[in-house]
Amino acid sequence: MSKTHGSPIEAKAAKAAAVAKAKALAPNLAARIGSTPRTKFRGDPDIFGRLVEDHDRHRALLAMIEETQGASDQRLALFEELTRELKAHAAAEEQALWSTVLRDPETTDFARHAISEHKEIEDMLADLAARDMSSSGWLRRFAALKEEYLHHIREEEQEQFVAAEARLGGRDVLHMRRVFEQRKKAEKAAAEIEKKIKLKD
Repeated sequence: MSKTHGSPIEAKAAKAAAVAKAKALAPNLAARIGSTPRTKFRGDPDIFGRLVEDHDRHRALLAMIEETQGASDQRLALFEELTRELKAHAAAEEQALWSTVLRDPETTDFARHAISEHKEIEDMLADLAARDMSSSGWLRRFAALKEEYLHHIREEEQEQFVAAEARLGGRDVLHMRRVFEQRKKAEKAAAEIEKKIKLKD
């Protein structure tokens, strides 16, 4: 089933809106996300467009945290917002999209891979929350989290979403967006900042 995607103008507007949403938390900080990996989903009205919207917001939050200094109130507030966002996004994505995709043998591996990376990212967030934000070690670990997360969402946008879309119908992806919206709101309200040092393997 062929699907239409948003125009370049819609995609640009969607990205700008997502960055603006992040910037509202700290208007004085730059959100330098630069160019982003190519994706056909940005600006779409379905589940994939909604997920990319969150990804762009997360890119902006990551960039803004890098602009903060030491154990400042601003760094703490942005990091806590990022943590709640990523946890809620991952949980809602798993419930709205990956739970269905897992049932299809053609896309099971993509779904399992995405879910396992969600767990790794959550462990990295808990480790960062347990450490001194003013230390150089915290910044190194934050850089590793950023690299891991950007790799994860690039894979989703360029490979996993493409494979999932090819197996889903138009009604499915629109329904999944509604499920995602409901679950994301509930998951974010319930999200907690866990603090747990990650021991080396």
